[in-house]
Amino acid sequence: MQQGSLSNAEIRERLGFSDDQLMRECELQPYQASGPGGQKRNRTYSAVRLQHHPTGISVTAAESRSQLDNRHKALKRLRETIVVQFRLPLPECPEWPEGIHPCHERLQINPANPQVLPVLALVLDAFAQYSGQLREVADFFQVTSSSLIRLLSGHPRSWTEVNRIRHQNSLPSLHV
Repeated sequence: MQQGSLSNAEIRERLGFSDDQLMRECELQPYQASGPGGQKRNRTYSAVRLQHHPTGISVTAAESRSQLDNRHKALKRLRETIVVQFRLPLPECPEWPEGIHPCHERLQINPANPQVLPVLALVLDAFAQYSGQLREVADFFQVTSSSLIRLLSGHPRSWTEVNRIRHQNSLPSLHV
């Protein structure tokens, strides 16, 4: 696949891909990490760089002495980058991913839930469409503002993107 040949919707579909499916679209480049970790870290190619061909996104992971662990971290970073960079228009009514059901106006999602990234993408789409207005986003999803803030504050890249959208619209940063 050529870089730039996919629509934002097609790119966002990658959030639901298995690790193997996503890896097939990437070039894996192992390299020697520098920094703390002793001799093993300095003489093995445990760090990884992933280049995602359809988007041109490049991510790295070097925290672990295990290449497999670093590969999983890099895939997570790739998915997070897709969430932050690729916007879609909102549907007329909120369409939560399968298994997500706000209860009593509260949006509570376990961070380990595989649907958390699609939810974050949808929330960022709403912030982009509603010019960063927290109350309007909360009203659209029929959830409390505080539940949106709780969700976003647990995901630093999404939190930063919301505040970037707010600054772009001359609004102050959100705070926890």
